[in-house]
Amino acid sequence: MTESIAPAAAAAPLGGNAAQSAAALIRAAILDGRLAPGQRLKEGSLAQDLRTSRTPVREALNLLTVEGLVQSAPNRGATVCSYSAEDLLEIASLRALLEGRAARLAARVAGAPQLARLRESCERFARLRDAQAPVPELVKENLTFHEAILAAAGSPRLAAMARRVRELPLVYQTYSWFSPERCRSAEHQHLELLNALERRDDERAELVMKHHILAGADLLLEHLGAAA
Repeated sequence: MTESIAPAAAAAPLGGNAAQSAAALIRAAILDGRLAPGQRLKEGSLAQDLRTSRTPVREALNLLTVEGLVQSAPNRGATVCSYSAEDLLEIASLRALLEGRAARLAARVAGAPQLARLRESCERFARLRDAQAPVPELVKENLTFHEAILAAAGSPRLAAMARRVRELPLVYQTYSWFSPERCRSAEHQHLELLNALERRDDERAELVMKHHILAGADLLLEHLGAAA
């Protein structure tokens, strides 16, 4: 491991529920690319880095295995999950089904305050794009929009399932290849989706959301193919 996965660890050891804290820090390192797909996760090194014992690290890796971010193999131990192109396409298809369903539900039940939050998110995204904001800021606003759809759908179980599926391909830094063209396309699709929600067109809302997610999957697979 070439860099700390917990910058604050130098100041203080983990507090509270050490396993949950360790899982959060390891999860963040996986999702922001500091721990790469296929990278081995050594309990001893992680424990030293996080200033804790091996037991909470082992529990943290078990939690992340359940989430699908970590995998274990005999004689190899734990590694960050890696996926084939077929795996990533299946994951994207599942996410499209889940978030497509959320968009359909949101079109039926979203109230004026929820629709206003979605429009505000679209406006912030447009301002960020016009200002050529750093990719992480655009990613954060994109996530805000999708979270608002999940909240508007009114199904905590559906939202939890969608979030879990959404995280899996992030080990490949899906958003790091956001081009200006991709940003414009995402902005247009968000507006299309918002318009469908405002018209209570649940069929259109589901269709647009599915297209939006699968277009992002195509981008990831394209760049993984180019890098191979």
